[in-house]
Amino acid sequence: MKKIFSFLYIMMVLAAMISCSSSKERKEGAVTGNPTLDNIFARKSVRTYLDKGIEKEKIDLMLRAGMAGPSGKDTRPWEFIVVSDRAILDSMAAALPYAKMLTQARNAIIVCGDSTRSFYWYLDCSAAAQNILLAAESMGLGAVWTAAYPYEDRMQVVRKYTALPKNILPLCVIPFGYPATKEQPKQKYDEKKIHYNLY
Repeated sequence: MKKIFSFLYIMMVLAAMISCSSSKERKEGAVTGNPTLDNIFARKSVRTYLDKGIEKEKIDLMLRAGMAGPSGKDTRPWEFIVVSDRAILDSMAAALPYAKMLTQARNAIIVCGDSTRSFYWYLDCSAAAQNILLAAESMGLGAVWTAAYPYEDRMQVVRKYTALPKNILPLCVIPFGYPATKEQPKQKYDEKKIHYNLY
């Protein structure tokens, strides 16, 4: 239970803490004038994609952003699998709940962690995944997080199609691509969720 709580907590706070460069061409939707904050506030969970390939340079930048994530004791337990094989994407889409968007995505990044390097690998890998999502947004791509960990059945599906070694555990699958529709980010700010000093 403690692991699950830690995982959920890190997901809630990381979007406000992790920085990522903002695209030069995106001026619309600027809220603060600060490129990093504007990128965070502009981020959307995109589930529909154009049938258009992604430039290798953009994929490399997403991976570099993931590897720039914070890591406890600098263990950096993450591993990344970039999947572009249509048969693998379609098979995972059919087998994973909430992953139907893989049928449209031309690519996905699977964020994994080496459980022998860190007991808290999932926290470091969550930071890496958030950086990847923010990097995708900053380059005009859309992406969404699809959880594998801590669900054993979902982890087994990912293992089946990626031949992961036993010590490498899949955290999430991130389908990404050029968005098929223009969506506005949800307004998530809620003053009632903020407490000073005491609850």
